[in-house]
Amino acid sequence: MSNAATPDPDNHRWQFFRSGGFDQVRLDSAADLRHLRHLDQKLWAVLACPVEGLEFDTRTLRLIDTSGEGRVGAAEVLDAVDWACGRLADPQILFTPGDELPLDGIATGHEDGERLLATARQVLAVLGKPQAQAVTVADLADPARLFDPRHPNGDGIVPAEMTDDPVLAEAVATIAGALGPAVDRSGQPGIDRARLDTFLADGRVVLDWRTQATQAGSAALPLGGDTAAAAAALDAVHAKVEDWFTRCRLAGFDACATGVLNPNESAYAGLAAQTLAADDAGIAALPLARVAADAALPLRAGLNPAWEERIAQLRERVVAPLLGPQDTLTAAQWQDLSARLAAWRQWNGARPATPLTDLPSDRLQALMEPSIAARLQALIERDLGAVTAAAHIDALERLVRLRRDLATLLRNFVNLADFYTPGRRAIFQAGTLYLDQRSCELCLHVADMGRHAALAPLSGTFLVYCQCTRQGEAPITIVAAMTGGDADDMMVPGRNGIFYDRQGRDWHASVTKIVANPISVRQAFWLPYKRIGKMVSDQIQKFATAQDKAVESRAAAGLADADKKATAPPTAAGGPQPFDIARFAGIFAAIGLALGALGTALAAVVSGFLTLPAWKMPLVVAGIVLLISGPSMLLAWFKLRQRNLGPLLDANGWAVNIRARINIPFGDALTHVASLPPGARRSLTDPYADKPMGWGRWAVAGLALLALWWWLKGPGAG
Repeated sequence: MSNAATPDPDNHRWQFFRSGGFDQVRLDSAADLRHLRHLDQKLWAVLACPVEGLEFDTRTLRLIDTSGEGRVGAAEVLDAVDWACGRLADPQILFTPGDELPLDGIATGHEDGERLLATARQVLAVLGKPQAQAVTVADLADPARLFDPRHPNGDGIVPAEMTDDPVLAEAVATIAGALGPAVDRSGQPGIDRARLDTFLADGRVVLDWRTQATQAGSAALPLGGDTAAAAAALDAVHAKVEDWFTRCRLAGFDACATGVLNPNESAYAGLAAQTLAADDAGIAALPLARVAADAALPLRAGLNPAWEERIAQLRERVVAPLLGPQDTLTAAQWQDLSARLAAWRQWNGARPATPLTDLPSDRLQALMEPSIAARLQALIERDLGAVTAAAHIDALERLVRLRRDLATLLRNFVNLADFYTPGRRAIFQAGTLYLDQRSCELCLHVADMGRHAALAPLSGTFLVYCQCTRQGEAPITIVAAMTGGDADDMMVPGRNGIFYDRQGRDWHASVTKIVANPISVRQAFWLPYKRIGKMVSDQIQKFATAQDKAVESRAAAGLADADKKATAPPTAAGGPQPFDIARFAGIFAAIGLALGALGTALAAVVSGFLTLPAWKMPLVVAGIVLLISGPSMLLAWFKLRQRNLGPLLDANGWAVNIRARINIPFGDALTHVASLPPGARRSLTDPYADKPMGWGRWAVAGLALLALWWWLKGPGAG
């Protein structure tokens, strides 16, 4: 459908209000809603918003998002408005807070309304309150209370309770248990068409795989159903038996190796000092039996105690069934046993990767009967055919949720009334961040940090990104817009604060990223002086550090030079070098010239200022201050006027259609700086306050400046 506005045959008279620097349409009446489709969408504040990440019921947004794209567009909002207005007796109820939909509020002049009313009465009867005259969101929140598992409900999922046939019920339970259940609208586990198809396909593969082992001439099951247990018994000792026969072959190769391949006395000496058990690791590490050339492995007596039980399992499960009763096992017999079970290993390696392999063959074969599969398919088709009943309940839920939430959505979509109205919060405001003696109301969830960090700086707002954590909750990322106070202590990430979400829960917030922009004109006024002060402070610190290092270097050099002079022979003159007074006189003369030039310049400024009339002096001071702070304030003023909410929302997947300004007065309302409460009493006595400079010091400093000025401009100047 086209998103362009259609001509309005009624010529509805719209009302607008101005907030945030742009005209916004008022939505106050049912007539406004009925004619909303005729309003030019260029006048809408927003054209799309995400379904997730908002302080708004996600279920409601999903019911409006009929395309299933995860975004609600303007066309879907219009469809929801038209649908709700057509099914409410008086759409004015949408502007009334509450989640109750009175039964007499459902329009019954058409077929859809009649069905919705009948469905509402049926729901109330199922819930045990047939006399109720209103249905609420809570009544429809749990579908398991509304749907009987014995009856079809249109979701295509068949629980075992839907059939009276015990064979089919058992089949449903078995398939759901093997492949994992689908949850029916009644809340019961069941199967759907996809699971039935998977069961039939995988079941055929499993049966074919098992047929390969049981067919005539197959060596995959030499012991029938006991083959798997026999293979497990052989595998449990395979490495140890191979080790023992290899040792025996080495002893046959060289008789000198026999003593080395058997444990020596030192091995037993280490074990003798311990409290032993048959399964000790030290004992298990010893050979299975005494190693000798061409020896046979004993299966009863003379075995390593740690391996007696496992060798007994080998004797009972493998040797006796395949070779007959044996007390010993030769190397050739061992190789024969391993070869007989190799076919089973190859067959078992081709085991289908499906849980159905755990079902017994007879049970699986019975479930694969075509008649059972056909009857299960018929049950699923019967449930899908009952989609109407479920659709009516879904429609009723949609209407009840729109009755509660639609007006709120419109106040954050068609206009931004909730954002610009004092005392309200928009659905994109996630909570309040307390940081650095201020509270920030404009906080948004951040789902994609990369996308948000790329777009959000275009808002012209000072932004603080925080990682928020809370015990038992997954971490979240927020961005807070600071629109008041200053940023002197905010320039270094890592500061901590507290974030309160819309449910009132507190989160530990840690600053991870800062996007610096002007916060206020007042901050811009002091910014040049702070920069100058910082520059002077940095230079003084650098100078002090350099001088400290220089003094340390000179001291070290002096000590080294003194040591050299003490050990060196006397000079030709026989004494230390003379003091060069001319050299130091030149240094002091240069310092005096520098101080004189500085004093002359200062005196010229002071004398010129003092010669001005008294009424001009404040103007000169104001001019100097304006010259220093004016450019910074002017630049900040322009930037503050350009602050825009749009990029912050666009970075979260919104489609903002207007330039939503955050001007200086509105910014002050979004960020509150700490202040004493009204009527609070304040004591100015601070026992740890810095000591003020006494009047005597101020007087001495003043006299020194006057004396310098008089000396430079008075008789001494001549």
